Amino acid sequence: MKTRLILITSLALLATCQASLNSRPTASPLPSPEEKEEETLPQISFSDYFENKTMRMDFYHCGNADEEMYFFDELKEEPYFAGSYVSLRDSFDYGNQRFVLLDKETGLEIYSFHYCTLWGEWQCTPEAKTTSLGMPESVVFPYPKRDAIAQIWSRGNPHDPRFHDLQTVVPWELKFEYEIKADNYFVRGFSKLYDTEDIHVVGDPHTCLDIVLIPEGYTEGEREQFVRDCQFFASEFFSFEPWTSNEQRVNMRLVWAPSAESGVSIPAIGKWRSTAIKANYFTFDSERYQMTYDFQAVRDIAGHAPYDYIYILTNSDKYGGGGIYNFYGIGAGHEARGTSGRVHVHEFGHQMLGLGDEYVEIGNTTSDQYDPAVEPWEANLTTKVDVSRKPWAYALMPSDSIHGNTLPEGGGYLEHGIWRPYEHCLMNTLAYGFCPVCLQAVTDYLDYITRQARNLRLRFHTM
Repeated sequence: MKTRLILITSLALLATCQASLNSRPTASPLPSPEEKEEETLPQISFSDYFENKTMRMDFYHCGNADEEMYFFDELKEEPYFAGSYVSLRDSFDYGNQRFVLLDKETGLEIYSFHYCTLWGEWQCTPEAKTTSLGMPESVVFPYPKRDAIAQIWSRGNPHDPRFHDLQTVVPWELKFEYEIKADNYFVRGFSKLYDTEDIHVVGDPHTCLDIVLIPEGYTEGEREQFVRDCQFFASEFFSFEPWTSNEQRVNMRLVWAPSAESGVSIPAIGKWRSTAIKANYFTFDSERYQMTYDFQAVRDIAGHAPYDYIYILTNSDKYGGGGIYNFYGIGAGHEARGTSGRVHVHEFGHQMLGLGDEYVEIGNTTSDQYDPAVEPWEANLTTKVDVSRKPWAYALMPSDSIHGNTLPEGGGYLEHGIWRPYEHCLMNTLAYGFCPVCLQAVTDYLDYITRQARNLRLRFHTM
């Protein structure tokens, strides 16, 4: 799976290894999100279209290996909007889902973002070929002042031969549409249930990257343990670039939502626990893949604090976790201290930017997630089908042979047919930091998320 933990044969070296990268030229930067947006869309004012709080749309993501469907559940209000007032339309073409909000009267795109889902990964499993399944999901966006149209778009199957001659990533297909009325009194109001606590708060949520840490499997008497695990997460997070240099652009808060029982479910050994969000190991039969199917329950807790990203710390010392682009991340809260911090940062690379895993599953020659005939959308992987989408490939390969062998081959779990920018990177093995390409990609996205309005000042909504 794209979000599975890194498979490593020797963990003992991880605590002391530091990134050591070959010296190579850097790529010319892509146009900034501001430049992309200004080329394609007229500028909009946040205050013309939105209130300074969040609307959440709950739905069920359903289907099987061949079908994908969405079923509306309900709209909810959340008290905080933590996003940038000006980075409202996502110009990065990452992810397998795209949410778009249109002003109904004008048809203007007023908000958008890209993301991935656990259901999308399940669709690539053998079970999806014989079973239809639905998962509760949701999207959040600034609260519309006017009638709007919400849309969800999905990429098609990369193995569909229709896409093999496009020389690009798989195109978008509209899957779901719902009209949001500004005067809808059935939008469910917010009820405060849990306490919050600052871990590292340095600035306004609208000009910082905001991470909310939520507990799984910590009982009423284990709050202090959860706080310590959150503090450890923060210390490890800021020990890696680009976070060390950008510590003053990141806020972290926790929400205290205790579980009835201590620990995390491990189905393969018959260990089940009654916990806040029903997370478990052995997701999709992978022992180390610790996830939860119930994203709406995750949102119910996270909404108590302003956030851009949700990271779940589980009351476990068992190696395991995952991270899904603009969805959520999860990891063992106090797994062996020499590795868990690196796991958190690796998973956050998936979660924030959708960075692809760069490691190889030896002997693996096929993947339901990647097709050698289609360029992957991930910023750090290429099949060389459309290298123009990856300027770093031009910089790192010989100029006279764009299809040369300079790049390390192997990535996305495949031994052949996919290339990565550098031999060593945190997305390949826990022994290193981010390679220059991943580092630049994360930094560019951080700049987008924290972009400030020049003349707009709205009061931060407090409870």
